Amino acid sequence: MTNMNNYSFVKEFILLGLPHTEGLENMSFVLFLAFYLFALLGNLLIFVTILASSSLHTPMYFFLGNLSVFDIFFPSVNSPKLMVSLAGQSRTISYQGCASQVFFYHTLGGIECFLYTVMAYDRFVAICHPMRYTVIMNQRVCTSLTVCTWLGGCVHGSILTFLIFKLPYCGPNEVDSFFCDIPVVLSLACADTSLAQMVSFTNIGVVALVCFLLILLSYTRIVLSILKIRSSEGRRRAFSTCSAHLTSILLFYGPVILVYLRPASSPWLDSVVQVLNNVVTPSLNPLIYSLRNKDVKVALRKMVSWV
Repeated sequence: MTNMNNYSFVKEFILLGLPHTEGLENMSFVLFLAFYLFALLGNLLIFVTILASSSLHTPMYFFLGNLSVFDIFFPSVNSPKLMVSLAGQSRTISYQGCASQVFFYHTLGGIECFLYTVMAYDRFVAICHPMRYTVIMNQRVCTSLTVCTWLGGCVHGSILTFLIFKLPYCGPNEVDSFFCDIPVVLSLACADTSLAQMVSFTNIGVVALVCFLLILLSYTRIVLSILKIRSSEGRRRAFSTCSAHLTSILLFYGPVILVYLRPASSPWLDSVVQVLNNVVTPSLNPLIYSLRNKDVKVALRKMVSWV
């Protein structure tokens, strides 16, 4: 057994940043700042609109409000440090800071996965059991599902962070990305990482797969119910209530599959996908849910008129 006292442990890591952006730092900084501010302000606007509009105090918009809170937190995990490095400041991050990025990134990733599953179940109940919707999705059930979603994400992130940072890191300390994530950090460990790789791959894979299958089951039932609706207007309205949610699910599962669930790693592709996942997608959700949702658009207009 190796004596851990022989290791000189890494106290900080160096984030190498985005590949192929040499000479484009200023333009990249402005671009990421714009996306980040749009994500913060757009999701804050959606959240405040849901709080202020009594017509939106329903289970569907309760979960959408949670998604807006998530989309404020998620880009805030890594975007500020990315913009600091693009501005020419320090690229170093402490050991504790790196562990924090891994924890919050995967905690919030787990929360997003569980939240989309709950939102799919909510749409299933609304469309397949409309007469019992308010009874099934009562306030206690919605609160319980939300608490379980956030606690489940915390457990998911805690397990992964413990697995990664119980390993010794004694150099090198250059992280081949713009933030600390499992694949790039594990490659720096000076010990056997096979167990950590297997468990983290299994953990992420099982969570993503179970959530995906539950979402698929919900939408299979939804589609079958919609096809039984006789009027074309009724079918169109039913599909429209699900289209925004389906768009968000595709934007979520694409990066998960490309980064974590494929056998070969490509640093350039990983960086592009992570930028989309970290910065772009959270800024798109307010557009997806406001432009495609009549109730949200009406509530936004009323709120703006009050101001």
